[in-house]
Parts: sequence; C-alpha cells; structure tokens
Amino acid sequence: MGGRSVLLTSNLPQLQNLIKRDPTSYKDEFLQQWNHYNSIRLIFHLNPDEHAQHFRELVAFIAQVATCYPKETAELPSQISTILLESYGMLSPDTRKALISTMVLLRNKNVITPIELLRTLFPLLPRTTSSSLRSNIRKTILSDIRTANIRAKNHKLNRAIQAMLFGMVENGLDDVANFGNKGKQKEVNHGIHFGTSDKTAGRGEDAMWAVILTKELWRKGIWNDVKPVSIVAIGCLHPVLKVQSASIHFFLGDDDEKEDSDDEEEEEVDVRALHHRREINKKSRSGDKKLQKKLNVAKKKKHGKIDTSRSRANFPALQLLNDPQTFAEKLFTILDRYDKRFTLDHKILIMQILARVISAHTLFVMPFYSYIQKWLAPKQLRVPSILVALAQSVHALIPPQTLKPVVLKLANEFVHPGVGSEVIAAGINAITEICRRQPLDVDLRPLLNDLIEYRKSKDKTVIAASRGLLHLYRETHPEFLKKRERGKEASINMKIAVARNLPYGHSANAAVDIEGLSLLESHFQQLREEENGHDDADSGEDNNEAGWDGWDIESDSDSESDSEDGWQDVSSDNDGDIELSDSENENGEQKEQNKNKGKETERQERRREKKEKREKQRVKEEAFEQDASTLATTKILTPADFKLLSDLQIQAAQKSVDIGGGNRAKRKLAALEAGRKSQNISDDPSASFISENDILGPRKKSKADYAERMASIQKGREGREKFGSRKGKKTKDAPSSSTNREKARNKPIMMILSSGSVRGKKKASLREKQQKLRAHIEKGKRAKK
Repeated sequence: MGGRSVLLTSNLPQLQNLIKRDPTSYKDEFLQQWNHYNSIRLIFHLNPDEHAQHFRELVAFIAQVATCYPKETAELPSQISTILLESYGMLSPDTRKALISTMVLLRNKNVITPIELLRTLFPLLPRTTSSSLRSNIRKTILSDIRTANIRAKNHKLNRAIQAMLFGMVENGLDDVANFGNKGKQKEVNHGIHFGTSDKTAGRGEDAMWAVILTKELWRKGIWNDVKPVSIVAIGCLHPVLKVQSASIHFFLGDDDEKEDSDDEEEEEVDVRALHHRREINKKSRSGDKKLQKKLNVAKKKKHGKIDTSRSRANFPALQLLNDPQTFAEKLFTILDRYDKRFTLDHKILIMQILARVISAHTLFVMPFYSYIQKWLAPKQLRVPSILVALAQSVHALIPPQTLKPVVLKLANEFVHPGVGSEVIAAGINAITEICRRQPLDVDLRPLLNDLIEYRKSKDKTVIAASRGLLHLYRETHPEFLKKRERGKEASINMKIAVARNLPYGHSANAAVDIEGLSLLESHFQQLREEENGHDDADSGEDNNEAGWDGWDIESDSDSESDSEDGWQDVSSDNDGDIELSDSENENGEQKEQNKNKGKETERQERRREKKEKREKQRVKEEAFEQDASTLATTKILTPADFKLLSDLQIQAAQKSVDIGGGNRAKRKLAALEAGRKSQNISDDPSASFISENDILGPRKKSKADYAERMASIQKGREGREKFGSRKGKKTKDAPSSSTNREKARNKPIMMILSSGSVRGKKKASLREKQQKLRAHIEKGKRAKK
C-alpha cells in the first residue's frame, strides 16, 4: 500500500486518471495531495518564486478532479482568485497563465458560476502586460457572456457585469484636476476598485477596458438595450482623453479599432467548393444539414440580409441615450471649460457628437452656436468638419435669431471675392444645409439674393452650390425669392397653396392621418367578412336602401298630379302685355338691357360655382376626417399592424404600376420599397447625417502623383498575368527580359535598313573601311592564338 501511495504521489496524471474512474477508492490519495497543496500555497504566499512549478502542477491536478470531491475543493476557486487579485504583480508569467486557465477550467466544469469567473478576470485586463494573455482573457470574457445569452437573455448575469462596468468607468470620473490628460499621470488619489491599483485607475485603464468590452458586446448584438449605451455615455465625460475618444467614436459609428476585435472574420463561402467536397466525402444526413446551413448563410449574405461588417441593434445608440439634454449640456461644458487642453482633432470630435445628439433629439444648447463662431474661418484647419458639425446641429426648433449671427459670419468669411472658389462653394453649401433645416430670417432676404447671384459665376462648384440654394428655396419658401427667380412651377404653387411662410414653431405638415390607413381598414373588413360569411346579406341590402333616403328622384305620377294635361304654369316677370316698338332708340335700350342682364347672369353663375366648390371641399374634408378617425381612434396599432400597412401600400403601388400608372406610380413604389429597407431613417432632413462631401460639393479630380499612378498601374495588373508577354520571363528559371542580341535578331528588316549603323556603313570612306578591315583581321588572329 505504501509503495502504491509513493508511486501515485510522484505521478499526478496517473492518479488523476484513476480518481476519475473510481473517486471513492482513491479519496485518501487525493486528500494527501490536497494537504500538500495547502502547505505549498502558504509557502507560495510568502515567496511566489519558490516551488512555483510544483504549485502549478498541483493546482491543475486538483482542478481536474474537483468535480469528484466538491465538498473538499469548495474553497479552491476563492483561493486562486485571491492569489490572482492580490499577488498578480509578483507572479511569473507562467504562473499567471496557469492560474487563469485553472479558473476557466473550473467554469467549464460548472464548479463556479460565470459571475465568479468574470469578477476575477475583469480586474486583470488593465493589469496584464502580456498581449497574448490579455487577448486570451478578453476572448474568454466575451465568449462566456455570449454563451450565457445565446438562447435567452441572462438578465441576472448581464446586470452583474454591467454594474462592474459602470464601476470601472466611474472610477476616476471625478478627477477634474487632470481633465484632458492622455492617461500618463503617475499618481492619483483614488481608492482601489475591483482589485486595480491607483496607477491603472489614474491612467484610465479600467474605464478604457470597460468601454472596449461594452462596444464589443454591442457590436456582436449581445447587448442592445439602454444599459451599454449609458456605460459608453459616461465614458464620453471621462477625464482621460483615450477613454473619451473611444466612447465618442462608438456614437459616431466610425470606429477604427477593427484590430482590437477578436471576432474571426467570416470568410466568403465558396459554393462550388462546398458541393465538390460533398460529392467526394462520405454521404450522411448530418453532412447534408451542415451543407444546407452553409448554403443558406451564403445566400443571405449575397442578397444583403446579413450585415457582415457589424451586428446592428434594433435602434441606434444615439436614440437610446438617457436624458440627452443633460448629456449634451455636460459635453458642451467640458468642451468650453477645457478648450485649451484638447487638441483640435479632439475638439472636432466633441463637436460632431454634440451636433448629432442635438439633431437626433432636437435639443437646445444655445451657447454651442456662439462657441462655434470663433472656428468659422477659411484658413482654419479641418474647417469642413467644423462646418459639418454646425449644419448638423441645426433643427427646425432652433430660433432663427440664434442662427442669424452664425449665417452672417459664414457669409462674411467664406463668400466674398477675396477667397478661392472652393471656399465660396463650401460657404454657400453650409448655408444651404442650415437653411434646409431652419430657413433664414426675414431680415436676411438681401443676403439670400446675393448668394443666389453667384450662380452666374464661372466656377462650376460655385454655380452648383448657388443653384442648390436656389432650388431649395423654390421648393420650400419661394416667397423669399424675387419674382424672376422663382420659376414657373414655384409661381404656380404659390398661387394655389396657402401661405407658406409660417411663423417660427409652426409646422406645415401637421399630422392629420396615417398614410394608407384606409388600406389597412379595408383589409380588416375583408378578413371579418370572410370569417362571418354572407349571412347578413339582407341586412346589407336594407342598409343600402336606407342610404338612398333623400336622394331618390320623384316619380312621374307625383309630377302629373301637379299639372294638368301635361302643361305647367310658368310665371312671368311682367304680368302685363308685351309691347313692341319699331323705333331704333327703343331697340338700343333693349339691347343694352339684355347685355346687362347677361353680365348679371354670368356673375351669379360664377358665384354659384364658387359656392358649390366650397361646399364640395367642405364635404370632402368632413368625409376625410370621418374616414381618418375610424380606425385610428378605435384600435391601438401594433408594430405588426404597421408592417402589414407597409406591405399593403407596396401591393397597392405595384397594382398601380401594373395597370399603367406611369412614372409617378413607379417613383412611389421605389420610395416605398426604399423606406421598408431603411426603417430607422427618418424623413426629417435634420435626422440624416451630413458628410464633408455635402459641404465641399463636387470638385475637380486632382492630378495623381507618381506613387498614386504606380499604385493604380499595379492594381490594374492584378489578375491579368495570362494576358502579359511570356517571352524571356515565364520560360526561364530566373525571370528576366530578352537580350539585345535576341531583340536585334527579331528586328524588322526595314527598321534595320533605316538604322544609323547601316546608313553609316554606306557612307563610310575608303580609309574607314580599311581601318575596320584591319581591325577585323587582327581580332581574328588573336582569336586563333
């Protein structure tokens, strides 16, 4: 027995195998190793370098057999976690990796819960210096959270993790003294949070990793609610620049941190290769299912149903911000107060996020417009991005008086003969985008006319910018333009439409009804009729007869009762006899009276037609209001109803196109289909994002330099090797071009006759010929020797 114990003690893998087969028989040997582990652990706390290899082997052995003795090994996870969190800096790299692997193994064996594992791994991320180990920890965290949420949302786990992330982001948030630092200060007087040191907390490492993990979980579609957005929103207010920059990039949607993603990029599925492999390999049902699954994924990718670039949630992150007004005010306070600590790129970054939040939620941050005025100069670096932020921040509820100084500053700085054409075009385009969201004040009509006059310029970019402003006001506010600049269509619309220049705060497109609601109502009515059948046909006929009450034409018998022998009495305007006169004066007076009576009759006819038209319009409006309120006021429409309404509108538009509705019906169908594809894009122009191309306008392509030309040439040669020349390159071991002798041998005879050497021989003198002949003889003699 003693010999067996010694043998098993020295061979831990063999003991591990035997314990897994029969835990009861080898319990004494395990307890001996457990006591040995406790002794080594106490020594390890005092000196981590002593017995490190033996300690790693014992930890790995106990973790493997922990499920066989759950009561004896109940304290193992807490002991390993304590060692990692308290003595992480003193451990060797191999010991760190072994202990982290042990914790992951215990999680895979369900010895510990995901929360216990993540509470150990989260604080290690900012303290790990090894890139491979850090990547391994990060991948473990993400995969564990994804696995826990794969079938249904694990709200308990998500709340615990989000609470940890909130704490990591808020750590160091109140350090206003070091606001704007780049994460390089040495000492910060904050307490240790989640096992991290003061140094990492001061540099913002905790907050940085919290933001990175939250962004990754959002991008994978694991978290898509308000909590992760709130975590990143707190990061936008963090004092450390790298944390703030990473958080702002999340909302802007232009993340350049693709290299940080541990997602394995899905390769393109080769359908032909899959079918070929299926023909060669063994046939089985599981293989058929796997093949069909891959083919379905490839088909969805091809038709654009899967966004391979990033997993988008149901709503954009900007729309899920909690209390956006307070968030925008805090962000502007940071921008204004610590203006001198930030670089220009970081200032523009804050301007862009601030502009998008203001536009998306129609917020009021009035000091922002006075702040941005000092950056409006043609010589300012990155001025197109600043103009984009300015135009993006404007919406229909911003008072025109607030925008008046901004527009005047733009016109004075960018639109005058002393600057280049690109500057003028950028200024006019910026004013156009502002006016698209909030029209100019009445006092600025002279400025509008001056900007429109630039359409007579010689530069195409300036002409395009000025015409864009003109077309905008022709569609929206033609009354601001001069009569000759309105155009035919705008002038006609002004006569037909009601007053277009509404006061500030009024909307011309007030919501009266849901478009296409009658289609949904008729669809529901048809479904009810199909369910109920035609049992109520008689009652329907009675209702139809009742509907004609008051509209029936009187019968002949009734008319005959009022007359005798078919004659009716006609009243005369004059009961007396009609007097006839042959005099010319009386004839002239009679004609004048008849003429006046005709004019009076025409006036009465016109009045009667106007009255009838007004009455028809009133009846039509009443009927429209009655139809509009039938379904909208009796039923709460669900998202499924709106989806059905969208489908019915597309079907109706398709029918209109099929029966020959023309280009108008086709345009309506295309608009409906585009609207269904992009459900999250609003029709409001302030909701759409502006790019620098909208400000700069169409530009002439600049001449490429040498490097760009060579890159374009090399790109054009890719995949065209079979069309290239094979002479002297592909036929040799070492690729090279042909020699001059080979080129001369293949030269056309006419080119040889015209060459300088042949013509020189013809014109050579006798003396030159003798010298060449003597040189040839001497060369031949030397060759023989």
